[in-house]
Amino acid sequence: MYKSYGRRIMSYAGITALIAGSVFAADQDGNNGNGNNGCGNLPGYTALKNALQSATQTERSGLNNQMWATIVDRDGIVCAIAFSGNDRGAQWPGSRVISAQKANTANSFSLDSSSNSNGSGQPAGLALSTANLYSAVQPGGSLYGLQASNPVDTGNAYQGPSFRFGTANDPLVGGKVGGVNVFGGGLGLYAAGKKIVGGIGVSGDTSCSDHYIAWRVRNLLGLDHLSGVGGVSGDAAHPDNIIFDITPNPAGGTGNSAGGFGHPHCINDTPTTPLPAVQP
Repeated sequence: MYKSYGRRIMSYAGITALIAGSVFAADQDGNNGNGNNGCGNLPGYTALKNALQSATQTERSGLNNQMWATIVDRDGIVCAIAFSGNDRGAQWPGSRVISAQKANTANSFSLDSSSNSNGSGQPAGLALSTANLYSAVQPGGSLYGLQASNPVDTGNAYQGPSFRFGTANDPLVGGKVGGVNVFGGGLGLYAAGKKIVGGIGVSGDTSCSDHYIAWRVRNLLGLDHLSGVGGVSGDAAHPDNIIFDITPNPAGGTGNSAGGFGHPHCINDTPTTPLPAVQP
């Protein structure tokens, strides 16, 4: 089913999609007219909501809050937004846009092997979660200033009506949100063949729990084909996992990350159960 609002074409795929092993209903060309990168190749609203609710029930660390989740395609176009609670007020309202920022960030700063050519690029790809960016963007970090580089498109992010937020008709679907978020909850989406196809962002709890729930959502959607993809975690089974290697700075201010990609601890930040390994 398609609905057109001005220049935006909105695709509501996945009405009959299941969480794992599902065949995703999709439009032929995707929301942006590009069959390779478009939303037509990604899970739709129903698949995202089912996965988010399951992951939120499984992961009870942090504050055990309800959650928002957003999927973007490789061009940063929002494909689906969902929440896990009974209505849009059951989650922090501010986390809707934050989840979209996280999806945009993880997609924007992750690569696959197609990046490699003429002696440059990443032969195995490079997956960076938003959690991996925290230390790098602090003053003195290797990516300082990144968080201010791509502002949110507020015209897209906050257009109404609000009663459609988190539904299959969310006004942000089909538009670009922009934004850069540098704490846990955003992950690149990798399809079979280790091909990056977009990003997932989750928000609504501590940033550590956001990361764990996003990890579980990605796994349930079958878009975690990262085995062998480069990462900074040092764990081949979890290449873009959150890293807790920050120690206090004796000079004060921000702590020091041993590897340069560390994330602060959160309250109750041990995963409820071990995070699944990524797939081949």
